Amino acid sequence: MKKTAILAATLLATAAVSSAQAQSIRIGLRAGANYSNLAGDIQNQDTYNNKVGFLGGVMLNVPLIQDGFLSLQPEVLYSQKGFENKPTAYYLPGLPGTTYKREGSVNYNYLDVPVLLKVRASGLVFEAGPQYSYLLSANNQTKTTTTPTLGGTPTTTETQNKTDVSGLNRNELGYLAGVGYEAENGLSLSLRYTGAFSDFVKSDNYSNGDLKNARHSAFQLSLGYLIPSK
Repeated sequence: MKKTAILAATLLATAAVSSAQAQSIRIGLRAGANYSNLAGDIQNQDTYNNKVGFLGGVMLNVPLIQDGFLSLQPEVLYSQKGFENKPTAYYLPGLPGTTYKREGSVNYNYLDVPVLLKVRASGLVFEAGPQYSYLLSANNQTKTTTTPTLGGTPTTTETQNKTDVSGLNRNELGYLAGVGYEAENGLSLSLRYTGAFSDFVKSDNYSNGDLKNARHSAFQLSLGYLIPSK
């Protein structure tokens, strides 16, 4: 009987602590834009331009200290990354007699899950942490113009398998860090940088081998709103 009473008291105490902590947990929404490109040892680097894409999703803020100075904030975000092809002529190794020029955009749609340690001091926010990303889909709208340098008619071809992801690593580990401002009502503005630890291409033949050492890189500007806890 005594053991039962102690167990019941322990369960009630645990429930009370959990309930008090749960009351300070806040859920929220985030929406904004990525300004993305590629980083790493990339061939023909000057043929890739930055690209703007959508960013949006949900977040959960869990205080680690009662006054909200330190908290843990996991997020689940739909994130459009990629690049724009700059119409700059380039050569392929071993084919000096032909120039190539790419135009159009390449879009990679990801599900990003960052887990951030967040510091909030007088409204200023500093946050950083690891991020797991899963490639949902791709859309390659590239057109390539091939021109013989010794004369001949230029030919333009489109990417045949625009949504093919077989040459890409669908799982990616990376990081995120940022600064921002968060008002007392939960509205915030954040500027972040996110990068990857590993290359996202697994086939040397993808994009003529230019991207075999490429990693995603993006600046993010977004608005967030944490719903007040009850």
